[in-house]
Amino acid sequence: MSNLEEEIIRRKYAARREELIRQKKNRHYRDMGVRYLVPAIVIILIVTVIVCVLVKVSKKKDEKEAFNGPNISIEKSKAVEEEVLDEPDVPAPHLVYSATDNAQTTGLPGDVVSSYGILIDLADDTILAQRNARTRISPASMTKILTVLVAAENINLEQLDDTVTITLEYTDYSYANDLSAVGFAENEVVTVRDLFYGTILPSGGDAALALACYVAGSEEEFVKLMNDRLKELQLNDSTHFTNVAGMYDEQHFSTVYDMAMILHAAIDNELCRTVLNAHTYTTSVTREHPEGIKISNWFLRRIEDKDCGFTVECAKTGFVMQSRNCAASFADDEDGHGYICVTADSSSGWRCIYDHVSIYSAFSGLTEKPPVESSEDSIPVDNTLDETEGADEGLSDNNELLDMDEPSLAEGLSMGEENPKETPDTDTQKPDNKIPVKNEITGN
Repeated sequence: MSNLEEEIIRRKYAARREELIRQKKNRHYRDMGVRYLVPAIVIILIVTVIVCVLVKVSKKKDEKEAFNGPNISIEKSKAVEEEVLDEPDVPAPHLVYSATDNAQTTGLPGDVVSSYGILIDLADDTILAQRNARTRISPASMTKILTVLVAAENINLEQLDDTVTITLEYTDYSYANDLSAVGFAENEVVTVRDLFYGTILPSGGDAALALACYVAGSEEEFVKLMNDRLKELQLNDSTHFTNVAGMYDEQHFSTVYDMAMILHAAIDNELCRTVLNAHTYTTSVTREHPEGIKISNWFLRRIEDKDCGFTVECAKTGFVMQSRNCAASFADDEDGHGYICVTADSSSGWRCIYDHVSIYSAFSGLTEKPPVESSEDSIPVDNTLDETEGADEGLSDNNELLDMDEPSLAEGLSMGEENPKETPDTDTQKPDNKIPVKNEITGN
């Protein structure tokens, strides 16, 4: 074979070898793409779809919350059933409550001692009876109705189980100002739920301040929220608050009409209504209180067996020397027809209860209604207030002490109470058998 032929054959073999190498590389790259690139593209597409779906769902949720406002709920009595109020009917932030009188509006019954009072029919927001209803008073611990309302509107469901450490500032707030107290110990760790019930049932100044600081950081900032809420309710011209507990201050004032509107807003908030409705509550188990602290709403406990034609569902009392005994309550009849009653300047805790009984009785048909001509700015002559009637209640010179205390035995006898019991220890007294089980609530 000639050299020329050998060269031709050699070059053919070289070209063939290069072609085989190139094909092998192409197959390798194709295999790598199938093995890694395609799965990567699929994963990227799946992640992109998931992210888009989550963003869309989150956007819809934000729009729904912005429209409906915050959702508040509370765990009801575990002695009855484990029930969570998932979507309470919270009033719109700027919803305004009002009530008007008419030609049928009367005065309060003649046996009502309170110098100020009002009864409102919630079916049509009509004032059924009134006495000095728009005259300025010191609202005392009725203030705490707005305290819990503002707090409820500024937290969510999960926060009810948050814990708060009770500081010396909180405990001293009650003792230094002669206020009622739940009885929390310094450094005790309690829940936000405990603070809500502690603010209302025993009218605890310690709980009210702790709740305010939890929500707003300080009492001062929380009071700003309270007064802002009064503006939304359009009550700021006749009501202004300077503290969360109801201590007397010349710039801390309201009227029984305004307090009725505040209570109306509160009972429309499911959390507030549940707290205001509780007859008893036991705080969370802690190292300082291994069995919790049992607290009571004595107004509800003492009025529940009085025959006034209505069922009193919610209540908050108060006392300062400047307006003496006062109370705000909500009641309904067998058909669920609602009424709000607020009174101030009664002569004792027991007399305040019987004032509400008398007012409700007059408009439930149990007693004769008062005459129309005694509607406003009039106090019956025979209602001269006995300065000694509340002497055994331990009243302070400035602020209320005994929102948490049951009326005394002597007062019960004087008001015709059947089988009065001895005055209970405020935090450890066991509930009597008349209290509905559904109104006993535990904190854990």
